[in-house]
Amino acid sequence: MASAVRAARMAPRLSVLVRPVFARTTPSVCQRAAFSVSAGRFKSEVIKETEVPVSVYNPDAKGVASGNADHFSIPVKPRQRAPEPVVEEDEEVVPLEEKVYSQLPKTLQKMSVHGKVIIITGGARGLGNYMARACAEAGAKAIAIFDANQELGDESAAELHQKTGLPVSFFKVDVRDGHAIDAAVKNVVDLYGTPDVLVNSAGIADSNIPAETYDPAMFRRLIDINLTGSFLMSQSVGRAMMAAGKPGSIILVASMSGSIVNYPQEQSCYNASKAGVIQLGKSLAAEWAKYQIRVNCISPGYMDTALNKVPALDAQKKIWKSLTPQDRLGNVDDLNGLCVFLASDASGFMTGSNVIIDGGYSLY
Repeated sequence: MASAVRAARMAPRLSVLVRPVFARTTPSVCQRAAFSVSAGRFKSEVIKETEVPVSVYNPDAKGVASGNADHFSIPVKPRQRAPEPVVEEDEEVVPLEEKVYSQLPKTLQKMSVHGKVIIITGGARGLGNYMARACAEAGAKAIAIFDANQELGDESAAELHQKTGLPVSFFKVDVRDGHAIDAAVKNVVDLYGTPDVLVNSAGIADSNIPAETYDPAMFRRLIDINLTGSFLMSQSVGRAMMAAGKPGSIILVASMSGSIVNYPQEQSCYNASKAGVIQLGKSLAAEWAKYQIRVNCISPGYMDTALNKVPALDAQKKIWKSLTPQDRLGNVDDLNGLCVFLASDASGFMTGSNVIIDGGYSLY
């Protein structure tokens, strides 16, 4: 009986609590109609102001609010596309000095390659050369450039040494030659100690060749340089790291073409070679994690390297840019930050990753 009386007393209170909440959260039919009309009108409007009126209220000399205001207008200029950054080929390279490194916060110290010995293949020019410069700036102890081009390799190594004062060596190595690779890696160990990092940037690109007319000999050469070369370099440097019981980072430069099919050019064979590099990187990462050797891939999009700066590609470059959300090709230094990060201890818990850096091309 008592419980029934309490329930009867509570009922009016509950109804008072519930009804206003329902009324507040449920708009009337008229309200919904007004909102939909207003939204429809705003949807079609295009606002184009030529100036923005501004009123600025400042306190007086005593800090008291004043009713006076400064009134003026700001002209509105049409939005213009920002010019694409240009990287100068002969830009300065400033290495990270010990004194500066010691003053960095721990996070930034971990993001450097301070004291590391780094091998970079394909480092005589292009993306590999810029990654070599970035590693020098980020505190590398010594850099060894592996490249098949004797003249460019010597020139690049001499230039990097002169600009930075760091120990830099060049080895004329074809990444298809396992014995030459082993001999060169052994010499790097003798000169500087066991390498901490391998950046495998050597590779070639064949494009605009239909699969049905692609020469099988060209396909074997492409696979040998892009895929077999990545394996032989990783194997040799990996064995040196294992023998020394030294943790390390191996970075394989693949391509977004290992994950997507490019348009409009036909390049199935190149795409297959880079897909192989990505899967090789993942597999080595799984196998070598027990040795504390990390393996990751960088997959660039269309980059504005010297190889792409030819009139024959102008029409295709317009299409490439139109399919890239950032509406540009990558600059030659756009891989630098990612390369240094993957080489550094800041990425110590990262292995088996394929990082696509393509201006958003692969989003579509």
